[in-house]
Amino acid sequence: MLGVGALKALGAGAGEVKSMRTHPDHLRKGVGAAILETIIGEAHARGYRRLSLETGRGPAFEAALALYRRRGFRNGEAFADYEPSAFNQFLHLDLADQG
Repeated sequence: MLGVGALKALGAGAGEVKSMRTHPDHLRKGVGAAILETIIGEAHARGYRRLSLETGRGPAFEAALALYRRRGFRNGEAFADYEPSAFNQFLHLDLADQG
Protein backbone atom coordinates (compact mmCIF):
# COMPACT_ATOMS: atom_id res chain seq x y z
CA MET A 1 0.00 0.00 0.00
CA LEU A 2 1.35 3.43 -0.96
CA GLY A 3 -0.97 5.56 1.12
CA VAL A 4 -4.41 5.94 2.63
CA GLY A 5 -6.98 8.65 3.28
CA ALA A 6 -10.64 8.90 4.15
CA LEU A 7 -13.61 11.19 3.64
CA LYS A 8 -16.10 11.65 6.48
CA ALA A 9 -19.61 13.01 5.94
CA LEU A 10 -20.35 15.92 8.28
CA GLY A 11 -23.87 16.70 7.09
CA ALA A 12 -25.28 19.93 5.65
CA GLY A 13 -23.25 19.54 2.44
CA ALA A 14 -19.88 19.27 4.17
CA GLY A 15 -17.18 16.63 4.46
CA GLU A 16 -13.91 16.15 6.29
CA VAL A 17 -10.58 14.86 5.01
CA LYS A 18 -9.51 12.30 7.61
CA SER A 19 -6.04 11.05 8.47
CA MET A 20 -4.18 11.04 5.16
CA ARG A 21 -0.96 9.02 5.33
CA THR A 22 1.72 8.09 2.78
CA HIS A 23 4.08 5.17 3.26
CA PRO A 24 7.56 6.54 4.11
CA ASP A 25 9.08 4.86 1.03
CA HIS A 26 6.78 6.92 -1.20
CA LEU A 27 6.97 10.41 0.31
CA ARG A 28 7.28 13.30 -2.18
CA LYS A 29 6.26 11.08 -5.10
CA GLY A 30 2.69 12.33 -5.61
CA VAL A 31 0.89 9.73 -3.51
CA GLY A 32 -0.62 12.29 -1.14
CA ALA A 33 -1.71 14.50 -4.03
CA ALA A 34 -3.39 11.53 -5.73
CA ILE A 35 -5.21 10.57 -2.52
CA LEU A 36 -6.34 14.16 -1.98
CA GLU A 37 -7.62 14.42 -5.58
CA THR A 38 -9.58 11.19 -5.09
CA ILE A 39 -11.12 12.51 -1.87
CA ILE A 40 -12.02 15.84 -3.51
CA GLY A 41 -13.55 13.99 -6.46
CA GLU A 42 -15.66 11.86 -4.14
CA ALA A 43 -16.75 14.96 -2.21
CA HIS A 44 -17.91 16.49 -5.52
CA ALA A 45 -19.73 13.27 -6.41
CA ARG A 46 -21.53 13.37 -3.06
CA GLY A 47 -22.59 16.96 -3.70
CA TYR A 48 -20.60 18.50 -0.85
CA ARG A 49 -20.16 22.26 -0.92
CA ARG A 50 -17.29 22.38 1.56
CA LEU A 51 -14.42 20.12 2.52
CA SER A 52 -12.57 20.69 5.80
CA LEU A 53 -9.67 19.20 7.71
CA GLU A 54 -7.95 19.49 11.07
CA THR A 55 -4.19 19.16 11.23
CA GLY A 56 -1.25 19.98 13.44
CA ARG A 57 1.24 22.83 13.50
CA GLY A 58 4.98 22.94 13.15
CA PRO A 59 7.71 21.67 10.82
CA ALA A 60 6.41 18.09 10.73
CA PHE A 61 3.20 19.32 9.07
CA GLU A 62 4.67 21.74 6.52
CA ALA A 63 4.69 19.32 3.57
CA ALA A 64 1.06 18.36 4.13
CA LEU A 65 0.04 21.99 4.59
CA ALA A 66 1.78 22.94 1.34
CA LEU A 67 -0.14 20.17 -0.46
CA TYR A 68 -3.49 21.35 0.95
CA ARG A 69 -2.79 24.99 0.19
CA ARG A 70 -1.68 24.23 -3.38
CA ARG A 71 -5.05 22.54 -3.86
CA GLY A 72 -6.92 25.62 -2.58
CA PHE A 73 -7.51 24.92 1.10
CA ARG A 74 -7.47 28.03 3.27
CA ASN A 75 -7.12 28.48 7.03
CA GLY A 76 -10.41 28.98 8.86
CA GLU A 77 -12.48 28.30 11.92
CA ALA A 78 -12.84 25.10 13.91
CA PHE A 79 -15.60 22.79 12.72
CA ALA A 80 -17.57 19.76 13.91
CA ASP A 81 -16.53 18.90 17.48
CA TYR A 82 -12.95 20.15 17.22
CA GLU A 83 -11.61 22.65 19.71
CA PRO A 84 -8.89 25.06 18.59
CA SER A 85 -5.57 24.91 20.43
CA ALA A 86 -1.95 25.94 20.00
CA PHE A 87 -1.32 22.51 18.45
CA ASN A 88 -3.94 22.33 15.70
CA GLN A 89 -5.37 24.33 12.82
CA PHE A 90 -8.29 24.05 10.43
CA LEU A 91 -8.40 24.33 6.66
CA HIS A 92 -11.36 24.54 4.33
CA LEU A 93 -11.96 24.17 0.61
CA ASP A 94 -15.05 25.72 -0.99
CA LEU A 95 -16.05 23.09 -3.53
CA ALA A 96 -18.50 25.44 -5.25
CA ASP A 97 -15.43 27.34 -6.48
CA GLN A 98 -13.92 24.13 -7.86
CA GLY A 99 -16.40 23.84 -10.76
